[in-house]
Amino acid sequence: MTDPTRGLVYVVDDDRDLGAAVARLLGRHGHVAEPFLDPVPLLAVYGQAPAHCIVTDVMMGDIDGFDFADRVRAVDPTVAIVFMTAWPTTANAVDAVRRYGGLDYLEKPIDEDRLLAAVCEGVAWSKTQRSALARTAALTPRQRQVFDLLVKGHNNQAIAAALAISPKTVEDHRAAIVAKTGTNGIAQLIALAR
Repeated sequence: MTDPTRGLVYVVDDDRDLGAAVARLLGRHGHVAEPFLDPVPLLAVYGQAPAHCIVTDVMMGDIDGFDFADRVRAVDPTVAIVFMTAWPTTANAVDAVRRYGGLDYLEKPIDEDRLLAAVCEGVAWSKTQRSALARTAALTPRQRQVFDLLVKGHNNQAIAAALAISPKTVEDHRAAIVAKTGTNGIAQLIALAR
C-alpha cells in the first residue's frame, strides 16, 4: 500500500452486522479491513499482523474498548485507535483521547465521512510512527542516549557531562546518529523524535 492514508484496519464490535458494514465501507475506500466480534482473538494474532488503525466499540463483553486499547498498545504503540459507541458520555470521550490515546470518539450511528477521515489520519500517523521507529532502531544504546538528549536541546558539552563521556565522543555519536537516521541536522532529528 503506497498511499500513506490507506492501510490495514481492524474493526472490533460485538455487533456482527455493524462491524462487517464498517469493514466493507473501509474496504470500498482502499483499506484492507477485517472485522472482529471480540478483541480476545484479535489480541492472540495481533503480533503477527499489526494494523495501522483499529476501530473499536467501547462497550463489549469481558474486555471493553478501553481495556482492549491498553492491551494492544502494550504490543504496538504505533497503532492508531478510533473509538465508537452507542452510549456516548463526555467522560468517556475525554478518557478515549486523553487516557487511551484515541484519535477520535464516534457516536453510533457512525458518520461515515468522519469515520473515513479519522481512519485515514490514523493510518498516516501510524505509518509515520513506524517509519520513525525503524529509522532509530539501528542506534546503539549509547547513541540512543545521545539522541534523546540532543532532541531535548542539550549541547555537546552538556551531553558529555550527563553521560560522563568526552565532547569528541558525543560528536562521533552525533555523526553516527545522523548517518543511521538519514537526517541532516538537529531540526530533522527533533522532527523524527516527535
